[in-house]
Amino acid sequence: MLSTLIQFGHLAKKGDIEAIEKVQKRATKLITLLKKLPYQERLLQLNLHTLKYRRLRGDMIEVYKITHDMYDKSVALELPRNVSSTRGNKYKLQNHSFHYNFRRFSFAARVVNVWNSLPDWTMSVSQSVSQSVERLTGHGT
Repeated sequence: MLSTLIQFGHLAKKGDIEAIEKVQKRATKLITLLKKLPYQERLLQLNLHTLKYRRLRGDMIEVYKITHDMYDKSVALELPRNVSSTRGNKYKLQNHSFHYNFRRFSFAARVVNVWNSLPDWTMSVSQSVSQSVERLTGHGT
């Protein structure tokens, strides 16, 4: 449930993010063998990632599905593509500026820069979503 909240619900306030991260830190300390280890080492031992990383990974998976038309077009979020781009990946998204914070921190706004920085080889159409996820996560996000 915690990972679903992070992936789909945007927590705009830093305090909210820190509060949820604190819960994960306490939960990893419940394992007695790992109790004395630093938080990053506990995550590594448990094969877990930080909440920030999981949210970013989930966002990139959703953008991949949207840009590769894996959702019904009548219900999918429209992410405007940058058609004049000659560098980077061929699925580059158009970057907008926003006047209001509720748009500035929306899904469409927060994914553009990260998505556009990915190399073209991470999003080949000939591969499955699971293969692309492995490539996206291996890119160093």
